[in-house]
Amino acid sequence: MIQELRVQHVEHVTTQSFEKVVAAFEHAVGSIEEVGWPALPGGARDEGEFRSQVEKHLGPSGFTRFLTLDHGDWLNVYGQDAKAMMYTLGNPLIAITMLRHDIRAGLNVPVRLFLYRDEASGTTRLAYNVPSTLMGNIADKACLAAARGLDAKLAALAEQVTGTTA
Repeated sequence: MIQELRVQHVEHVTTQSFEKVVAAFEHAVGSIEEVGWPALPGGARDEGEFRSQVEKHLGPSGFTRFLTLDHGDWLNVYGQDAKAMMYTLGNPLIAITMLRHDIRAGLNVPVRLFLYRDEASGTTRLAYNVPSTLMGNIADKACLAAARGLDAKLAALAEQVTGTTA
């Protein structure tokens, strides 16, 4: 089976330095990278303990980083000076509000966000695909309502760290 989806792509463009936006983003978002994701669900005995463990790793935005990839480092190896970071981020407590209604939401949570310096325009850009539009194959209204809540939280984070709207 093949389905076509219409995905909404968002970019917040700012004249702030790449380093400043990365610092603001990493301050707003907690991290689970140092302990590794498997330690949280694997170490929890029940829902309450799981919630408590997740909340310890959330930043002020309500998100945590699962993975950080510095694409700029990769490009530098090939002689191209670039500033580009890809983050996988989310909140398992938000994800469960979608997954419990339709397990297929798991393809798109946690979400990915890309921060990069656009040398041609001299701007820093924060880009992501709107989660609810990535779930266009899901008809469950409760799942989609939760996904739209995630959309709003992600947009608020992007506006906070860039100081701009899309």
